[in-house]
Amino acid sequence: MENFLTGKKHIHFIGIGGSGMYPLAQILHKQGYYLTGSDNNETETLKAVRNMGIPVYLGQRAENIEGADLIVHTAAIMADNPELIAAKASGVPVIERSVLLGLITSMYDNAVCVCGTHGKTTTTSMLTHIFLADGNDLSAVIGGKLKAIGGSGLCGTSDTMVCEACEFVDTFLKLYPDTAVVLNIDCDHLDYFKTMENMKRSFTKFCEMTTKTIVYNGGDANTVEAVSAAQTKARLVTFGWDGGNDYYPANINKKSDFDTEFDLYKNGAKVGTAAIKVPGRHNVLNAVAAIAAALENGCRFESAVKGLAEFHGAVRRFEKLSEVNGITFVDDYAHHPTEVRSLLETAKNMDFKRVWAVHQPFTYSRTATLINEFADALSIADKVVLTEIMGSREKNTFNIYSSDLAAKIDGAVWFPTFEEAADYVVKNAESGDLVITLGCGDVYKVGYLMIDKLGGKLL
Repeated sequence: MENFLTGKKHIHFIGIGGSGMYPLAQILHKQGYYLTGSDNNETETLKAVRNMGIPVYLGQRAENIEGADLIVHTAAIMADNPELIAAKASGVPVIERSVLLGLITSMYDNAVCVCGTHGKTTTTSMLTHIFLADGNDLSAVIGGKLKAIGGSGLCGTSDTMVCEACEFVDTFLKLYPDTAVVLNIDCDHLDYFKTMENMKRSFTKFCEMTTKTIVYNGGDANTVEAVSAAQTKARLVTFGWDGGNDYYPANINKKSDFDTEFDLYKNGAKVGTAAIKVPGRHNVLNAVAAIAAALENGCRFESAVKGLAEFHGAVRRFEKLSEVNGITFVDDYAHHPTEVRSLLETAKNMDFKRVWAVHQPFTYSRTATLINEFADALSIADKVVLTEIMGSREKNTFNIYSSDLAAKIDGAVWFPTFEEAADYVVKNAESGDLVITLGCGDVYKVGYLMIDKLGGKLL
């Protein structure tokens, strides 16, 4: 790949506060490039960027790009953004974040890229913990914040990089994976892929780009089909629930809501016993995938055990926010029916009186396409409260509203504002209840409002 960083001195990031931009800024800053950036909102990430000595402009204006000889922007920046318009008119090279990420992965001899519709952030975080426990001073790019590294990224000195590889608009096809971890393939992003066949073909291409090892879910039919179609010389390693896979768990023992122990087997032989400190059966399989990828990259099993024992979840992945008046508040990123179902089934198996799901649907296309699946999954909760749909990059050409989803769920209510949703839950929740805010937008703010209204504090 041509190194478009050659000869560049000043790189400007439009949207530098994004979780995907911060790790790239860390890496390039450490390599000696002069960076500047802009964003629209103050966040903890922006504070971390400033603490590295990187100047940040609040608000996006044409003059912010002055002096830059390369400009990077996130996919979330709209075409009518004044800073992006100025960048494209400047004659300076302008690239999207995923292109820069691809170049950076090519700089590492051992890029371990984790893809799949569900579980990417958790598995990437687990894998990062394991490598750190093994003494590997790795670099990492994670789609969420990980407390152990103080954010969504890490810049180390070794040749190992762990990278979350997102399939949206084929972003992961810009990467240079040495090891690919394929967790699952489910119906999502059909506004882009249109069909499941197209989606599987993209995963096949990703596998064909992988140079060394493909660790994949041997129990997921779509994944097996995608990997089997790949023309690749990479070594194939499977994980799953049973002995038909190279790696699998056995003797799964749920010791508490947040503590599950299991034996790991490889090729029919017991490797040892490990435990996870995050809830849900699905996270056992995520842990098996992480261990398999780590062991195939030379880590010791003892390091996997230690790393998983120190992992208590990524931010916004069943993250406990507070406990007030006997009510437990949790926040989660779940935004697809399969993720919502896993989350709520896990919650219902915990020792709470009632489970509340406070959900913000994300994008009109996903809500319209999967409305029945969302209704079925959300119905697992005892109480369902919906906020309006977060359109993000879309216009509501689908004529879909949260009220349409609420109508399909017995007893569900919906509110146009976060304030109203928070007031309703605070008025009706009782001691012993679990209240979960879920969605990949800013629904966590409803959790903050509820806790504040009850006089509580965030953990």
